[in-house]
Amino acid sequence: MSRSFLRPKCRTWFIGSVSVGTGSVALFAVLASSAPWSPGRFWGLIFGTLAAVVFVLDGLYPLRRRLMGWPFGTAQRWLQFHIYGGALALLFVLIHVGFSLPNGQFGWWLFGLTLWSVVSGLVGVWLQKWIPTVLASQLSVEALYDRIPEMADRLQSEADAVARGASDLLERFYSGEIRPSLAGVAPSWSFLVGLAGDRERRLTPFRNVAQFVSDDDQDRLKDLEAIVTEKFELDAQYSLQRALRLWLPLHLFPAIVLLGLLAVHIFAVLYL
Repeated sequence: MSRSFLRPKCRTWFIGSVSVGTGSVALFAVLASSAPWSPGRFWGLIFGTLAAVVFVLDGLYPLRRRLMGWPFGTAQRWLQFHIYGGALALLFVLIHVGFSLPNGQFGWWLFGLTLWSVVSGLVGVWLQKWIPTVLASQLSVEALYDRIPEMADRLQSEADAVARGASDLLERFYSGEIRPSLAGVAPSWSFLVGLAGDRERRLTPFRNVAQFVSDDDQDRLKDLEAIVTEKFELDAQYSLQRALRLWLPLHLFPAIVLLGLLAVHIFAVLYL
């Protein structure tokens, strides 16, 4: 699964982007070795213009339906350009400034927002590949994001009913270790790394206490373990879906600000 996960969805776009990027860096190396490099000189302006054009086209991605697919036609091509075009635009910016740090506060804002927009976009690509894979392969519970808190509360009520009338040992185990973990949704960023560790941590207490629980309470213990397992999956679902929801504004709004500052930068270069 790891190899297919890392494999580019569209090999043509990947190879084309790598080729353009490699050629651009090679051209910069040749030009910079023959003459001092400056963002305001011809080739510096060329790469700056290329970066600006690509960023503007990238910024049209949310409007692709209103544009009736123009200029890339299909939604798949739009997405591929949005990903690879953004990465190339960052490279063009680096070439534009000669792979040097920016000068002045405005330059740092432009550079920082450029870096943030591209890197956060690539993180989004990873999230949109990784999260559906985890949801489909490692979780059996399917739940809508907005319904998960309600479902978690219902699980706690079910667990209370199961534990009612249990032996003192099972009652203490439930009240001290199990019930607190059922109190509401417990999101965690650790679910983005993997699920096995947290699943094991939650279920280990059941194996430890099983040998001390009477035969009459074994069925109750299994029912409680099933409830805790379902609660774990709800927590994982909520955490992973929340990550996708939080990612979008963290990528979108800085990108909008970047386009605004880019317009100011272009105006200053042309008219000031």
